[in-house]
Amino acid sequence: MDFGNILTQWDEQQKETSAAHKQKNVQVSHKKANAPTPAEKEAVRQGYSYEQQMANQAKEKINPMELWLRRYGTIDKDAAADEYDEQLKMENREYLKNLKPEARIDLHGLTKEEARSRLDAFITECKKHGLRKILIIHGKGNHTTGSDPVLGEMVRTFIEEDRRLGASGHPNHNYGGSGATWVIIKES
Repeated sequence: MDFGNILTQWDEQQKETSAAHKQKNVQVSHKKANAPTPAEKEAVRQGYSYEQQMANQAKEKINPMELWLRRYGTIDKDAAADEYDEQLKMENREYLKNLKPEARIDLHGLTKEEARSRLDAFITECKKHGLRKILIIHGKGNHTTGSDPVLGEMVRTFIEEDRRLGASGHPNHNYGGSGATWVIIKES
């Protein structure tokens, strides 16, 4: 196969691809290429062209540093560093374990459906108030009639399915041990 045949085959494939796109009724923007922007339209409405506005701004005597700051803004490096440090802390599981819960909910004595709805409402409120770590007390299931604790399993499933929630675990014995679960609420 020579180079001419390869080019002929490529041209045929391009034509087929182009024909396939046309058959799919692909929507194309019919906006003019040089259509005025909203800022230009506003300038015309006020009685002068956008170009005149740009020329007037160019005539202004302005400190080059001020021009640069207007154009690019400033970055608070201290705030950025603090945010980065906070992000690293939140990724450290040991730090998360030692962080004290900011709110807690006790689900003892509730049915599975009641506990699920209260837990959902509780998470919504905590997220609205910007809380990071919460404690869910569900009990160990000592008083459950049956083989497995009902609420502990429901809480674990709820945490796995809810996109608002992140890392979780059981606290130390002082905060409930295996009868409670701490959860980190994601920021976004």
